[in-house]
Order: sequence, then C-alpha cells, then structure tokens
Amino acid sequence: MKRCVAVSILVGLAGLVGGSRAAVGQGAVEGDRKGPLAHALFPFCIDWYDSKKRSYEQQAMMLKQLGYDGAGHIWLDGVAERLKTLDAVGLRLYQVTMPIDITPGKPAYDPKFKEVLGLVKGRGVQFLLIVNGGKPSDPSADDRVAAVVREMSDLAKGSGAELLLYPHTGNVVERLEDAVRIADKVDRPDVGAMFNLCHWLRVDASRDYNALLKQAMHRLRAVSINGADEYDAGPGWSHYIQPLDRGTFDVGALIDALDQLGYRGTIGLQCYGIEGDVAEHLARSMAAWQAMRGLKAHAKAAGPR
Repeated sequence: MKRCVAVSILVGLAGLVGGSRAAVGQGAVEGDRKGPLAHALFPFCIDWYDSKKRSYEQQAMMLKQLGYDGAGHIWLDGVAERLKTLDAVGLRLYQVTMPIDITPGKPAYDPKFKEVLGLVKGRGVQFLLIVNGGKPSDPSADDRVAAVVREMSDLAKGSGAELLLYPHTGNVVERLEDAVRIADKVDRPDVGAMFNLCHWLRVDASRDYNALLKQAMHRLRAVSINGADEYDAGPGWSHYIQPLDRGTFDVGALIDALDQLGYRGTIGLQCYGIEGDVAEHLARSMAAWQAMRGLKAHAKAAGPR
C-alpha cells in the first residue's frame, strides 16, 4: 500500500498551493482509462476536518485538480449546492449518506429525503443508510429495517437512485452480513449493501475479507477504503482511518480481490477524522491510489486555494 511515488504527491499539491460510465448497479468503472480496472474514486467526509474550511465550490475545484471523479455528501442539507458546484467542474455526486431510525414512535427518515430525490433524479446517486434504533447486528430488527427501506424504495421509484445499507460500528446494521441479509429480505433491484473497510476492521477480527465479499457479491453496490493499520485495540479511528499512503493494512490486495470477484463499482475514500489541510492528504491518497493501480499520475492547473 505504501508504493507511493513522492513526486506524484508533490505534483498534485503544486496545483493547489500554487494557485461516460458502464455500471453494475450505479457503481461506475471508468472504461476510457488505462491499466487495471479503473474504478471511479471519490472522497467523502471532507468537510468537517479541513483546516482550510473550504466552500463546496472550492472543494469541487480541488477535487478536479487532484484527479478525483466526484464526491460523496454527508446528510441531506446542502445537496443542491453540492450538485451545482460539482456540475460546474464536470464532476459527479456519487453518494449521499443519511440516517434512518427504527425506534417505534420516531420518524423513520427525514422527510427532506423526498425533496433530495427530486434533485438527484436521473443521476444514479446512491443513498447510504445508517440504521439507528436498535442493537447492533440483531436479526430481530430485520423486519423493521426492511419495512423502512421498502417505503423509501417506493419513494425512489423512477429516480434512478439506489438505497444501500451502510455497515457502521455500534449501529443496527454493523456488519456487511447484516446489510446483505436485510437487502435480501427487501429483495428489490435498487437496494443493496456497502462494504466499509474501517468499520469491518473494527468489528471483524478474522481479517478474511475474501470469504465475506464472495458471499456478499450479489448485493454489493459500493465499497469505501482508506489507509489503515492491520489491528488497533484502542478507541477512536486514528489507526483505522488514515490517508491511503499510511497504515499496515494492504489496501491494494483488497482492491485486487474485489476485481477478481467481479466487483465493477466505485470506490469511496473515507476521510472521517483526518485533520489538517484536506488538499494535502487527498493528494497523498491519490498518489497512493495511482501507484497501487498502475495509473498515470494526474496534475491540473492551479485554481482557488
């Protein structure tokens, strides 16, 4: 994973400091690129920890300069602005993360979901569903989760959007197995599962992703990665979420395994909790991605800092 070329990092940073897709589900592979299967790569969670506090417009320009294919968006606020700024530089909004809740008597999801569906209609956006309101990995909650997802799927009909169950440590859907089991219960073509490296590392000590992913392939619609250490017994995410050029876990081998299993979707870059200038660590992550995938280094002219 550390096969980074230092000059690629410097080239990517210099641009910032100095100034059609084939799909399985909605996950696109860039068919016009060279080298290994060149999954579209985009970061998410880039707002909260950026020391420069960039606007959406500045983020879009930065991502374009660094060679990313687009962005993921967290929560339902600000989606219109995110779309406008990504459209302006020719990039794509791939995912919107949102919570749902199966607690009796609570709204199951934000009514703004319907409005956002209208904004993203025809764009192939994936909604990543973090499930609250129950014990982690509790099969007795499956029917309640499935009922909510079916209702949301009814609303999403004709929008081209997908609904993906997002495994998140401590939540009802905590493991990929939970996501697949519930997606099977819903049994609709617009409902699938996501694999999140950092959360899998936290909850599954086996480290056998091959068997897990093989069993999940019929529902797997999205994958998120990041640099990570192989094991971390402590709390927090500083070892399980790092830029791609850091950590002892072999991310390149994971992507190769996904390729061999037939995964043809996008790759999201998890950036939660990574502090400092987001342009700096995104440049390093892009250089690491290019090195592990054998892709040509990307550099563009300077834009807003």
